[in-house]
Amino acid sequence: MFKFFESLVDPYLPYTETDTPPTKLWPFLREYLKPFRAVIAITFVFSTVVAFGEILLIWYVARIVDLLAQGTPELIIPEYGFEFALVALWVLVLRTIMGFVDVALLHNTLLPNLGTLIRWRSHRHVLRQSVGWFEDDFAGRIANRIMQTPPAAGEAMFQVLDAGSFFAVSVIGAVLLLMSFDLWLALPLVLWIVGYLLLLRWVIRRAGPAAKASSDARSAITGRVVDSYTNIHSVKMFAHHSHEIDYAKEAIENARQTFMKEMRIVVRMDVALTLLNASMIVSMGGLAIWLWIGGFTTEGMVAAALTIALRLNNMTYWIMWAMTSLVQNLGIISEGMETIAQPVTLKDAADAKPLQLTKGEIALHGLTHHYGRGSGGLQEVTTVIQPGEKVGLVGRSGAGKSTLVKLLLRFYDAEDGQIIVDGQDIAQVTQDSLRLNIGMVQQDSSLLHRSVRDNILYGRPSASEEEVFAAAKQAQAHDFILDLTDPDGRSGYDAQVGERGVKLSGGQRQRITLARVILKNAPILVLDEATSALDSEVEAAIQDTLYDMMEGKTVIAIAHRLSTIAQMDRILVLDDGKIVEDGSHDALLAQGGLYSDFWARQSGGFIATEAAE
Repeated sequence: MFKFFESLVDPYLPYTETDTPPTKLWPFLREYLKPFRAVIAITFVFSTVVAFGEILLIWYVARIVDLLAQGTPELIIPEYGFEFALVALWVLVLRTIMGFVDVALLHNTLLPNLGTLIRWRSHRHVLRQSVGWFEDDFAGRIANRIMQTPPAAGEAMFQVLDAGSFFAVSVIGAVLLLMSFDLWLALPLVLWIVGYLLLLRWVIRRAGPAAKASSDARSAITGRVVDSYTNIHSVKMFAHHSHEIDYAKEAIENARQTFMKEMRIVVRMDVALTLLNASMIVSMGGLAIWLWIGGFTTEGMVAAALTIALRLNNMTYWIMWAMTSLVQNLGIISEGMETIAQPVTLKDAADAKPLQLTKGEIALHGLTHHYGRGSGGLQEVTTVIQPGEKVGLVGRSGAGKSTLVKLLLRFYDAEDGQIIVDGQDIAQVTQDSLRLNIGMVQQDSSLLHRSVRDNILYGRPSASEEEVFAAAKQAQAHDFILDLTDPDGRSGYDAQVGERGVKLSGGQRQRITLARVILKNAPILVLDEATSALDSEVEAAIQDTLYDMMEGKTVIAIAHRLSTIAQMDRILVLDDGKIVEDGSHDALLAQGGLYSDFWARQSGGFIATEAAE
C-alpha cells in the first residue's frame, strides 16, 4: 500500500534542463512542482473533505445535545439508534480512510519525492556551472544550500496543503455553522478572524526576512567549518587551532544573534495570539449563553459555539506555528536560490557539435583573458602547436601558464581571441567532447573520496580490471596499491583514499593520478608539474612512463624544473601574459634571453620566479 503512494511521482523523471532557472520564489517553486500538480490537487480535495468533516462533527454534537435535552432516555435509542450507527460508521471507517489517504499523499508521495526531485535537479544544475563559479564560493555553503532547500520546499508545501487548507475550511465552516444558528453568534468569530489575519500578516512580514537571515548565518557557519576541515593539514601545520575556533565562533555568534531576533518575533506572536484567543472564547461563550438565556438559541448551539471557540483556540497555535514555519521555509528556499537558481554562464553554443579530433593541432589566435580584472592572465597570445608536437611552458608565477591551460580546457571563456583545435573553435564544440580528448596531470593531484579502483577508472569508466592494473603498473603504482588498507578493512584497489586522497602521500596520489590519465589515453596531453610530488628515484622511473605517454600525442607541459622539459620540441617562455621567447632548449640558451637567465639561475633545477633587478 505504501509502495503505491511512494511511486505516484518519479523524482528522476526526464525534464528539460535550462541555463536560466527562475529567480523569483513562486516561479522557481512552480517549476519544481509541475510533476506534482495532480497529487497536490487530490491532496487539497482530501484535506478539504477531512476539515469539513470536523465541522460536521461539531454540528452533530450540537444535535446530540439538543436531542438529549428535548427527548427521554427510553426513546433516544429506538428513535435515533440507526442514525447514531450510521454516524459511528462514518467516523470509524470513512473518516479514517479519508484521513489515511490525505496523510499518505502528504507523507509518502509529496514529502520524500519533492525533496528528492529538487535535490537531484539542483545538483545537476550546479554541476553544470563553470570552474570559476565554484572558485568564487565555499564548497560547504554550496552543499549546505543544496541540502537545506529541498526539505524546506517540502515542508512549505506540507504546511500549505495540511495546515493552510485545513484551517481555511475549518474557519469558513465554523462561520457558516454559527450563522445557521444565529447571525449574532458569528460576529465574535468574524472579528477574531480579522484580528488573526492582521497578526498573521505582522508575523509573516517579519518572520520571512528573519528566517532568511538565520539561514544565511547557518550557511556561513557551514562554509567556515568545512573550510577548516578541508584544510586541516594547514591548520595543524601552522598551529592555528585557536584562530580557527575564533573564526568559526564569529559566524556561530552571528547565527545566535540572528536566531534570537527571530525568536523575539515568535514570543510576541504567541502572547498576542493568547490574548486574541482569550477574547474570542469569552465573547463567543458569553454571547451564546446570553442568547440562550433570552430564548434565542438552544443548549446544543451553546455547546457548538463553545466547542468551536475551544477548537479554534487550540488550532490557531498550530496554524500560527505552521504559517511561521512556512515563512521560515520560504526564507530558506530564497537563500538556497542564491546558489541553485544562478544561471549557467559558461555553456555550449546552441549548435555545438562534438569535437572531431583528427590530428591534434592547437592554434591560439590573439588569446586574451584577464579574469575581468584588466590585467594578469594572457594578452594577445598567438602560436600554433603542431600535431604530435611536445611544447613546454615556462615563466614566472603569474605569467599566464595556468590561464592558458584553463582556457584550452574551456574552464573559462576567453575574453578575446580563439583556440582552434583541428580547425574547430573550442567555443563552438561541446565542452564534454573537448575535455574527453584532453588528458591532464595536475600539480595538485587531489583524488575523489572513493576507492583506488574508482579513482583510476575515472579516466575511462568502461575499462576492464586488467586495463586498470596495467595503467597502475605503468604509473609505478601497482605495488604500493596492493599494500593499502583503510579503517573499514578494505585493501588494495578497494581501499578508500580519504577526502582529496589525504590518506596517501603526495607521491602516491600523483602516481594514481598518472594511472588515471594513462587509462584515459587522450590524444592531447597536458602536464602541470606532473612529477613535482615524486622523489628522485620514482621520478626517474616515471619520466620514462611520461615519455611513453607522450608518444603520438600533442603535449603541453608546464614546468618550473627546467630539466623536465629540456627535451621538448619547443619551449614557450611566457612573461606578463605574452610569449616572449619561442624555440628549442638549445636555441633559447643561445639567445641569452629570459629562458637562458632562468636556466642559469636554477637552484636545484627550479626557476627563480622573481626577476633580478
